[in-house]
Amino acid sequence: MSEIQETQQVKSSILIYTEQTPNQEALKFVTNRKLYNGSADFSDLEKALDWSPFAADLFELPYVKSVHINNNYISIEKEFSYSWRDIMLPIKEFIKGYITSGAEVVREGYAEMIEKERAERRASGDETEIISRIIQIIDEYIKPGIEMDGGNIEFISYDDGIVTVSLQGACRTCSSATYTLQAGVQRILSSMVPEVKEVIQDFS
Repeated sequence: MSEIQETQQVKSSILIYTEQTPNQEALKFVTNRKLYNGSADFSDLEKALDWSPFAADLFELPYVKSVHINNNYISIEKEFSYSWRDIMLPIKEFIKGYITSGAEVVREGYAEMIEKERAERRASGDETEIISRIIQIIDEYIKPGIEMDGGNIEFISYDDGIVTVSLQGACRTCSSATYTLQAGVQRILSSMVPEVKEVIQDFS
């Protein structure tokens, strides 16, 4: 088999389909390939340039506003002025071409950097036990459901009963984000950690 035929065979085996999210400006592009082991969120080009050549290249497309990578899917938030009908196919082709090239998706060290940040948050303040419980509950009970909607949630801080979290991917600018926090995240955390009184979103 020639090199061209081998490339065509690899490319034809890559499957990409889309899934709707609660955010009409965000769409999940699901592949049959493992892109990254875990979650990587890029809300701007600067962070993408540091950690993800793939996300950085996506940001070169004028209609891409944010990129969220999670295991075998990419959640892309588009600029409001574009229609998914016009840009969905070009994005699919870009993703397929990038995967076929074998280029790096997320640079080594990203997971360690995120874990270091989480460890620092876990160890901050005088309420490390409460913080550890909150993070565990978010990871085990809350994060899986949010990931299904093309997003992610990360613990930011805990202070006097108030938990601050970061919603990422499709959930970052979703119109139902407030409901997700109050009716979902806050209800679960408050029932399992009585010290939690309120959950708010960090928009930085």
